[in-house]
Amino acid sequence: MSPEPEELQVRPGTEADLPTLTDVYNHYVRETAVTFDTAVFTPEQRRPWLHSYSEDGPHRLLVAWSSRRIAGYATSSRFRPKPAYASSVETSVYLAPHAVGRGIGTALYGALFAALAKEPVHRAFAGIALPNEASIRLHERFGFRRIGDFTEAGWKFDRYWDVGWYEKPLGPHPSG
Repeated sequence: MSPEPEELQVRPGTEADLPTLTDVYNHYVRETAVTFDTAVFTPEQRRPWLHSYSEDGPHRLLVAWSSRRIAGYATSSRFRPKPAYASSVETSVYLAPHAVGRGIGTALYGALFAALAKEPVHRAFAGIALPNEASIRLHERFGFRRIGDFTEAGWKFDRYWDVGWYEKPLGPHPSG
């Protein structure tokens, strides 16, 4: 008889999560072209990143827990620094290697977009280093559509990588 699967919990990220969140991200820095960072981070170096998110508002960090450990996280970040971009966010999901292919990215994005539905956010954007069929499927499942590519946008692992850009309408203009 197999054990009961442990329930997935999604909640805002905290300071206590920082070391594990850093480990998850560093896996993608070291092993993949999913991120164009090329050097791993310490938790102390990632602290400003953590503190750029809040439990309310459009810039969020949600963490998924499964089997008493972090399984991944999703973020909605400032899209660009200029004031006219305030009604847009850039979203992303990073999963721990043990959590890939288990529906955790779907759960994280579901929770993230439910939270964003209450915010004055008009558009979500996502940049996906190509190829990445799993990420494309996830984003399309949530209503993102491809709007273009930045070709040979990043150099990592001795080659150039393209980035596909995706957008998702979220709600009406914040003033109306």
